[in-house]
Amino acid sequence: MISGVFVYTYKGDCIISRIYRDDITRDAVDLFRVNVIHSRKPIRAPIHLIAKTSYFHIKKNNLWLVACTKQNTNAALVFAFLGKFIELMQSYFGEFHEVNVKNNFSLVYELLDEILDFGYPQSTDPEALKLVIMQEGTLQTKTKEEAQKITNQVTGQIGWRRDGIKYKKHELYLDVLESVSLLMSPSGQVLSSHVSGSVRMKCYLSGMPECKFGINDKIVAQNRGKDVKTPTAAGKGKKDRRAPIYIDDLTFHQCVKLGKFDVDRSISFIPPDGEFELMKYRTTQDVVLPFRVSPLVQEHPNRIDINVQVKAEFDSLHMGDKVQLRIPTPGTTSKVTLRCDKGKAKYKPGENAIVWKLRRMPGGKKAELLVEIDLLPSATAKKWTRPPISVSFEVPFACSGLQVNYLKIMEPKLSYDDSSVMKWVRYIGRSGLYETRLPGPQ
Repeated sequence: MISGVFVYTYKGDCIISRIYRDDITRDAVDLFRVNVIHSRKPIRAPIHLIAKTSYFHIKKNNLWLVACTKQNTNAALVFAFLGKFIELMQSYFGEFHEVNVKNNFSLVYELLDEILDFGYPQSTDPEALKLVIMQEGTLQTKTKEEAQKITNQVTGQIGWRRDGIKYKKHELYLDVLESVSLLMSPSGQVLSSHVSGSVRMKCYLSGMPECKFGINDKIVAQNRGKDVKTPTAAGKGKKDRRAPIYIDDLTFHQCVKLGKFDVDRSISFIPPDGEFELMKYRTTQDVVLPFRVSPLVQEHPNRIDINVQVKAEFDSLHMGDKVQLRIPTPGTTSKVTLRCDKGKAKYKPGENAIVWKLRRMPGGKKAELLVEIDLLPSATAKKWTRPPISVSFEVPFACSGLQVNYLKIMEPKLSYDDSSVMKWVRYIGRSGLYETRLPGPQ
């Protein structure tokens, strides 16, 4: 059965170690730490076989609860025992986290001695065990982080920014970074689209400045129950700069004063020094699609003709960079003939795809690629599944329609204000999973 039970912190420190059988040694503690906790590979399996020893683990609240055995043990029974052990500790001293386990380590060892006999699980019923082990656990309902947060609120201390920061030159850089994903039908119908974005800042300001950040006059978060009309587009491929945007998910940095945001939707904060992420968001409504791909496929007995047109659906003042299309080809392709009016196209046999690089593409412009594919005659060849065309690009605007209207800075103690700060705002929109399906056979 179970040869040993260990509890590790997220750093790999073993804070509880109880060995029940002599078929394992203390080296078993280090084996799990080195091969699992400190492993550079992602840990997905809950069971690991290391040096002929099976390790069963559960991770909860940054703690690893591990049971190990050399025998062919019932895995479901071991995991059931680990789950019951966590529930038992919670019944004695509340939340199962590092501080509570360290404060009650003697109680944890008593429980382990009572519920395992030579590695065989015994009764884990809390009510029955409290008749035998009557020691009360030391409860700590708040972690150090929560206690520090309460202290900061009472004393006014700001944990994310230290006092006495000074710069000769005050600068603020703001980047709106977005990733737009799309799945479009061959006829041009949008099947799904969304934008995941973040606002990142680099702050080089002295003292304790208070910043106020404004976006599109008003942010409308659907999960807050606010009802505002849907924004309308001001022309094809662009949005009204003053129109509000719908945001499905919104996450702020801890420096943002959420009380003010709930009242007047303004984003006020005292920024950390250096680079940080101010907010993350996701929207699925009124997404601006920078590029539209129109494919046409004609199949012949031993040949396939593909016509691909791509159009930049944004203002001519902007320029699309790093534009690249990836057109799939059948596995039985023998020869490919390419003709394009812009950029360079190349067939890659090892990837069964044609890569069409346009690099820079002005807004409102079109490009066309003609493909002739000769097929090998094969009676056993599988039917071509027609994977979608994927597009990658980078554009200098926000595809969600988000716009920075103002960024005000105030520092009354050091007597500098908004006019003495150099501010830069940059928008970068990149492709996520941006695909257009090929039309099916006629």
